[in-house]
Amino acid sequence: MMLIFGLMLLLQTAACLEFNCSFDQSYACYAALGHKLNLLMVLDASEYDLKIIKIINNTQDDPVCRVKYGRIRDCDLYNNRTEVTINGTLIIKRVIRADSGNYKIILIHSGGTETSGDLQVIVEAPISSVNVSTSCSSNQSSVFCSSDGDPITYNWTLNGEILEQGQMVGNTIQLDEGTDGNISCSVKNHVSHGQETISVEPCPGELLIHECPHIC
Repeated sequence: MMLIFGLMLLLQTAACLEFNCSFDQSYACYAALGHKLNLLMVLDASEYDLKIIKIINNTQDDPVCRVKYGRIRDCDLYNNRTEVTINGTLIIKRVIRADSGNYKIILIHSGGTETSGDLQVIVEAPISSVNVSTSCSSNQSSVFCSSDGDPITYNWTLNGEILEQGQMVGNTIQLDEGTDGNISCSVKNHVSHGQETISVEPCPGELLIHECPHIC
């Protein structure tokens, strides 16, 4: 029987994840589903009449929140969501799928000058579990790695070295005959990562072939 032991699970989602973004960044803002996002709009909101708009149809009907000199005047973007607070920073304590999208901020200074900025927010489900299993078929070992979260990138190592042998298809890899040792499957997305390591031995049929290459 193939031996499987040495389970190791490293998950980033054991504690609350917190992400910080800003409207002056030139790349997308990633946020973890169900976790916290701090989105900096302006350092001192008391100097501005600002609007944060979610671009849907790019019309005046798009949902908007208006903060005038540090106080919310009206907001149909985060209506009835008590976990959302807005001042100079938009704080979402529990991000939902609907928070994904393209946003625009418009800042009107007390002197009348106006500036604006755009930001894309992408919400991803964090990884909460990683499971590795093995099977034998025609004396060949296959290792299967499953995980939740989205989207996911898989990486494999054997005894601490990047695994380059065999053919990897998605989240499954076929091992060469006689392969044994510690195989690790690492999965990650933009907001979290996880890993599981198992120890495997050659399939029973492989041992039989090596020990008795001729008719016994």
